[in-house]
Amino acid sequence: MQNGIDMIFSILKSVHIFSVIAWMAGLLYLPRIFMYHSNANIMKETSETFKIMEKKLFSIIMTPALIFTWVSGLSMTHYLGIDTWLIIKFLFVFLLTIYHFICRKWLIDFANDSNKIKPKFFRITNEIPAIFLIAIIILVVFKPF
Repeated sequence: MQNGIDMIFSILKSVHIFSVIAWMAGLLYLPRIFMYHSNANIMKETSETFKIMEKKLFSIIMTPALIFTWVSGLSMTHYLGIDTWLIIKFLFVFLLTIYHFICRKWLIDFANDSNKIKPKFFRITNEIPAIFLIAIIILVVFKPF
């Protein structure tokens, strides 16, 4: 049986892993929805459906997952301490957070029918979170610094 501190850390780590997965799923999927939504040939009804999907994904899944990711991650530093690899990881997570709020700006543009961005742009930017995730995983697993 784990002692109390180990149990708290295990709970924090579990919450962190779950919230990171949920947040990353949203960060990878939302720009893909934007890509389809930005197609000039979609009907008004389809556009309205995309708006609902985008808003729910962002507000019900992504934003709470972002908050839980940060809170659980920062809470774990109490147990882990601060090391160079962790500071670099936080930098990547901070960049993902900026990307999250850029997605919010795009979401608002779509909600207001004022998007001017082409589908190819969203196809390319869809890869940004995956690249950052790879860097974060390497830092967490190998702790190279």
